[in-house]
Amino acid sequence: MHPHPEDHLTSSAMLQDIVIGLSDGLTVPFALAAGLSGAVQSAALVITAGLAEIVAGSIAMGLGGYLAGRTEVEHYEAELAREYREVREVPEVERAEVRDLLAEIGLSEATRELAVQELTADPEQWVRFMMKYELGLEKPDPRQAPKSAATISLSYAAGGLIPLSAYFVTATPTEGLLWSAVITLVCLLIFGYLKSRLTGQPPVAGALKMAGTGALAAGAAYFVARQIGG
Repeated sequence: MHPHPEDHLTSSAMLQDIVIGLSDGLTVPFALAAGLSGAVQSAALVITAGLAEIVAGSIAMGLGGYLAGRTEVEHYEAELAREYREVREVPEVERAEVRDLLAEIGLSEATRELAVQELTADPEQWVRFMMKYELGLEKPDPRQAPKSAATISLSYAAGGLIPLSAYFVTATPTEGLLWSAVITLVCLLIFGYLKSRLTGQPPVAGALKMAGTGALAAGAAYFVARQIGG
């Protein structure tokens, strides 16, 4: 009935999932590879550990996205059932809440009474009104949880392969770290810029913030590994 709003919400949710997956995928494996580069002398070991982390991280991130989506659906369903029960068992209390909500938006008393009669004549409409305006809840898409899981997981894996790719074509972890840092920081700058543009934030500040976060995480991991490894 309303294809444009639904598409907009789906696109927003997908964009959010891509941002979550890519931002963590670019920073966490980069920090891990940087830390290992300060402690070991084998590029193959960095690659093996990096790939293992990407697999584990993408599964964990995807599962987290799925559970978050299912929790949202379950919370909505529980609140929906509670509203239906209250409309059935304490209708006068619920009507008073409708009056209060209508008063908050500035309707006159006479208009409020007419609106209350109209809204509460149909239990379905009544409950939808309470869900949206009393609780501030929109009905979530029950299919969003698996979509979020897949999107976050794939985005994490794609982001994680970017910093690791340099180690496939370099001879030592130190050389790999140098090229990985260049590649990853450029990607973080571009990603931070585009993300900020899409979300209406200052793009240059967003790019610098994203790159700074990745650099700080990698630098800290490298420093700790060097200290522990001697």
